Amino acid sequence: MSFSKDFLWGGATSANQIEGAWNIDGKKASVADHTRGGSLKVKREFDYILKESCYYPSHMAIDFYNHYEEDIALFAEMGFKVFRMSIAWSRIFPHGDEINPNEKGLEFYDKIFDLCHKYNIEPLVTLSHFEIPIGIVKDYQGFSDRRVIDFFVNYAKTVMFYYKDKVKYWLTFNEINFGLIPLGSLLTLGIYDKNLEIETHEKTVRKFQSLHHVLVASAKAVIEGKKINPDFKIGNMIAHLTYYPLTPNPDDLLLTQEFDSFMNNYCGDVQVFGKYSKTSLNYLNKLNIKIDITEEDEEILKNGTVDFYSFSYYMTNCVTHEKGHEKTLGNLLGGVKNPYLQSSEWEWQIDPKGLRYTLNKLYDRYEIPLMIVENGLGAKDILENNTVEDDYRIDYLRQHIKQIEIALNDGVEVLGYTSWSPIDSISAGTGEMDKRYGFIYVDKDNQGEGTLKRYKKKSFYWYKKVIESNGEDLN
Repeated sequence: MSFSKDFLWGGATSANQIEGAWNIDGKKASVADHTRGGSLKVKREFDYILKESCYYPSHMAIDFYNHYEEDIALFAEMGFKVFRMSIAWSRIFPHGDEINPNEKGLEFYDKIFDLCHKYNIEPLVTLSHFEIPIGIVKDYQGFSDRRVIDFFVNYAKTVMFYYKDKVKYWLTFNEINFGLIPLGSLLTLGIYDKNLEIETHEKTVRKFQSLHHVLVASAKAVIEGKKINPDFKIGNMIAHLTYYPLTPNPDDLLLTQEFDSFMNNYCGDVQVFGKYSKTSLNYLNKLNIKIDITEEDEEILKNGTVDFYSFSYYMTNCVTHEKGHEKTLGNLLGGVKNPYLQSSEWEWQIDPKGLRYTLNKLYDRYEIPLMIVENGLGAKDILENNTVEDDYRIDYLRQHIKQIEIALNDGVEVLGYTSWSPIDSISAGTGEMDKRYGFIYVDKDNQGEGTLKRYKKKSFYWYKKVIESNGEDLN
């Protein structure tokens, strides 16, 4: 079995990492717009109040707001079948809780979708990609306030109705399971806490209650979306953090199982099965946490299950009960270094076969179509003679795409693949430009300087060939 003729090849972005124009045409700030730049060694900081002396990379990003025609034309030149992007909630409802939308914001995305269709590119739209309006953070402490469920659903209904004939594929919350870790309290839940790293029982209860509200908001958006257009295909989006036991010691195996149940299955089970698993409820009981789940919530979760399961996959890590092992980094969470794997410049381990393992694991558990909506290699690219010789990126993507094809032969149903990211953008984790993922180089540095001119990398032509051949030519 090879890739189907309808396989969705493309690339993935987010509004806060590419758009810029953070306060233009009625838009107001999101959590991303209050987050400074950083690096591998300098942690990003969130400022409750913006400081003139600090650099906030999302304010301009790569200025997709003014370059979208050029960028989408380049995506079309590669042959994209799908373009994963997000709508910035604060561009449509600047404060987050308004009744009426910002018309200028609606017009902007209208132009994007029209251009995509001109090139026969299917938009895949994420409703919330770490872009919660700062007004929701300041006035409601994010999703810790149950009222925010309806603010989000009003936003979701507005854009789904407005674009009901232009967008078929939707995702609710990006990497929703990051709400389970401290950093996700701001990005996913919209909770500001200057002592983020200090965990208390009260904070833990608030975190799980807030995440419950997010899950209800996601399910409610699915229900309302289907009312607007029954042909919508609406998925979830999980940061799948694939871990192996470091040793065959049964304690390591049990620790891995526990981590997988918590980080990967907790949210996925609710969104696919429409209820919390007994394992999750037992976990909460052990922590002495009782979240407020109303009968109405249960009905919403039951009826608002997703049509497909989408996820990000970049690397794998190991876990062990033993102390003293070398550590490595990852997609917001690291782990113990796997001696059988190589790593990127940012210490993310490279494991193509882990993608096949993950696809089989997910399909066996959920039995619904899967989509890989983030996968790529961040690297320091060198622009020479108006291009980048990024064979390292080609090799990374080639090996991962090969494993997708093997998974298809294992019997897994995969709808599509959108690499992260088709064009260089602001790194979510470090806030820098040096960590580049794109097939298209953008002339901008970590301090925000540069011409913003776009250049095609070697991988641009390679990915074009992959799409033209429907995955048959990976050389």
